[in-house]
Amino acid sequence: MRNVGNQRSGVRSGLNKVLSFEPLTLVRDLIIVGEGPAAEEIFHYCHEHTVRGYRFRGVFHDKAITGVLSSRQLGSIDAAKAFATQNRIDILYCALPSSYREEINGLMEFCERNTIRFRVIPSTDSFIPVADAADLTYHGAVPVSRLRNEPLDRWSARFVKRAFDIVFSFLVITLIFSWLFPILAILVKLSSKGPVFFKQDRLGERRKKFSCYKFRSMRTNVDSDMKQATKDDPRITRIGAFLRKTSLDEFPQFFNVLMGSMSVVGPRPHPLKLNDQFRDIIDKYMVRHFVRPGITGWAQVNGFRGETRTPELMEKRVDLDVWYLENWSFMLDLKIVLKTVTNAAGGEEMAY
Repeated sequence: MRNVGNQRSGVRSGLNKVLSFEPLTLVRDLIIVGEGPAAEEIFHYCHEHTVRGYRFRGVFHDKAITGVLSSRQLGSIDAAKAFATQNRIDILYCALPSSYREEINGLMEFCERNTIRFRVIPSTDSFIPVADAADLTYHGAVPVSRLRNEPLDRWSARFVKRAFDIVFSFLVITLIFSWLFPILAILVKLSSKGPVFFKQDRLGERRKKFSCYKFRSMRTNVDSDMKQATKDDPRITRIGAFLRKTSLDEFPQFFNVLMGSMSVVGPRPHPLKLNDQFRDIIDKYMVRHFVRPGITGWAQVNGFRGETRTPELMEKRVDLDVWYLENWSFMLDLKIVLKTVTNAAGGEEMAY
């Protein structure tokens, strides 16, 4: 009986891994910067409600904190940044007064660049721009706001999106990819020497690395991780050009979707070198990683696909990605999927 129980447990564990609903109930690590009754209320709420998905890790301030949080102080405001980076903190609650304007601005910029959600505890002298009042949430008796509306921060929205990802990717894999794969695999092998699939590390949600798969469309080369594909790129094979033009090279990523590292719709994951290049020169660049990356996205169906030759082009793509994050809806995802199909059928100018 024990063996049967272990087998059933293993099956359930494997199924959960494939369906990958874990991020829906993921415990989020948080820190507080500041002090006061509101900060103490946040501490009590999150510390006592770990079951709701919060885990308190510490409090930071440039002066010694008194009261309930005194034994939880781990360092200064600057130390909060190092701690957040080293411990993969998900949320930073700011309870600083407006006299700390410079420090608050620094924390906001730090959070944006490191994919940490910045939460505001509003006060009468607060200067921090917050989201609409209707978007306020209450942690105990304390109102908490965010810098932007994020529909996918709600459990119900994430559940709907993940359920769609699983159903849609499963249907594509079983109904289309199952018979299309051997045909495309043979064509890729005949086009040039090398593997059928091209695998490259990308950054996903919460800055987690994952292996992104595509049908190989180029001759094997040492510049694939360093250099974007350009128009009339000599590395691209004839079959590869067709795959790129029709987006068929992206089909293996439906396995990424099924396993949970990607979504059908979301910001396109960039090579790691592009992230390093643009994260410090484009505002909100890393905000794209608050959600799962997608096979297609709002930026792609609006003309910003393929090579980004200048920081200005990348900035426009990032603006569209952030707009998607702030305005997500299930109907918007359906619209993007349909537009992707029609664009691929007609052949996209920037698909090279």
